[in-house]
Amino acid sequence: MTPTETSELRSFGRRRGRVLSPRQQRLLSDVLPAVRPQLTHPAPEQLGNLYNPPLSEVWLEIGFGGAEHLIWQAEHNPAIGMIGCEPFEDGVAKALIAVEERGLANVRLHPDDARDLLRWLPAASIARTFILFPDPWPKKRHAKRRLISPHLLGLLAEVMRPGAELRIGTDIGDYLRTILIAFQAEPRFCWRASGPADWRERPADWPATRYQQKAVREGRRCYYLSFHRVDGNG
Repeated sequence: MTPTETSELRSFGRRRGRVLSPRQQRLLSDVLPAVRPQLTHPAPEQLGNLYNPPLSEVWLEIGFGGAEHLIWQAEHNPAIGMIGCEPFEDGVAKALIAVEERGLANVRLHPDDARDLLRWLPAASIARTFILFPDPWPKKRHAKRRLISPHLLGLLAEVMRPGAELRIGTDIGDYLRTILIAFQAEPRFCWRASGPADWRERPADWPATRYQQKAVREGRRCYYLSFHRVDGNG
């Protein structure tokens, strides 16, 4: 493990909530290994070969929570391979239930730190990335645990192809400022917003998650950001 890896703070807290049901335990032990990328082996040169049959394009979601958005995208885009990252066991189990019940062959799940997966992925292999309402870590002493940082954006810039879209959602104004400052330090992404509607209105192909719906009910404004990976290195 490199010094960078050992010094990284986790952007997530506990991994387990309530006691898992027997079905959830079975899915984690029997189904997860079949859909989990094996980071101990080299990534396929063509990332779409993770799927059977192989797919030509792969999208990534970091921190998929209850998996509502991940599964919606997988169902509405069957020709796209989805990789979901989520360290919380309850969320992984929910995703596995949907994968099994709906026969989703285009879903792969990484139940651990997304940064490990990003270091494993081939360069320019991801066509779209979603980071929707990440944990804001509101206490000042925990601010360094926030997922979105110049370091994470650097890892994403390596694996996202030129022109790829990075979608980010948050309902925390202070985190929004942190996000925009982080992007100022990473010239390989650009924000193409031309007016307030571009970040205040949720796109039609961005389904609402339970967390986003809760934020609206509690009166918090949601921000929907879309960045693009520019050509070249800067």
